[in-house]
Amino acid sequence: MEILYTPDERFQNLPGYHFAPNYVEVETGLRMHFVDEGPKDGEVVLLLHGQPSWSYLYRKMIPSFVAKGYRTIAPDLVGFGKSGKPTQQSDYTYASHVKWMESFLAKLDLQGIHVFIQDWGGLIGLRCIANDPGRFKTITAANTGMPTGDQQMPEAFSQWVKFVKTIPLLPCGSILQNATVSKLSKEEMAAYDAPFPDVAYQAGAKIFPSLVPAKPDNPASEDNRQAWKKLMQLDLPVLTLFSDQDPITKGGEKVFQKLMPGAKHDKHSTIEAGGHFLQEDKGEEIAQKMIEFIS
Repeated sequence: MEILYTPDERFQNLPGYHFAPNYVEVETGLRMHFVDEGPKDGEVVLLLHGQPSWSYLYRKMIPSFVAKGYRTIAPDLVGFGKSGKPTQQSDYTYASHVKWMESFLAKLDLQGIHVFIQDWGGLIGLRCIANDPGRFKTITAANTGMPTGDQQMPEAFSQWVKFVKTIPLLPCGSILQNATVSKLSKEEMAAYDAPFPDVAYQAGAKIFPSLVPAKPDNPASEDNRQAWKKLMQLDLPVLTLFSDQDPITKGGEKVFQKLMPGAKHDKHSTIEAGGHFLQEDKGEEIAQKMIEFIS
């Protein structure tokens, strides 16, 4: 497996992102990068991103958790950010992403995790929770889910899959802007383009939408069904913070609230004036609501 690492100079002087880099090898030759801020003996907040973003997405939330004494960890998924990027789309599967994340959690020996999941952070994170629920303490879900292919996916998702397949180079900064209500600066948009000097680095980003179990016979569909069976038996507290302006995950909070016992409460919130990447629009507000819930 050939693996590329984005040159460090691509990440210099990014606005709002001044966190020291950390790395852990999740399999031979493949390193994941992560932000690790706050006291090392603090309770762990784990922030999982999706496609095509990276830990830069959490720059507005990390300081809020650190200020409250939480050890705040934001990894870059394999293929994204400062993490290793296998060069072939065939190197990436849903199962491999789950395996890499489970290796990450084990290598850092994270316990008592308060996890925030958004986009693919949910598809991967929920599988990790189902496989090893003892590591986790609470779940905060925002604009995410774990589809099995047994329900119709929204048309916006189908359009997204087609777009990613056909465009030669993903314009990540523009994608983030188009799925965000607030205005990003040119420098912030450039920060989302930074991990990808050229298309050779984008194999993981390009294949991700096609890995979503959109049909019942997808290779990951049965694994997700089994994961849901486990999640439906857990009493982990669950908070939903879905935004009001995301056409892809709109209404997804109802799945969590219906299926997960720990979501049977009245503390859920709708994040107003938030797009798909609500961490950009309402990062500080989301962090505060999560802090109130987990504390």
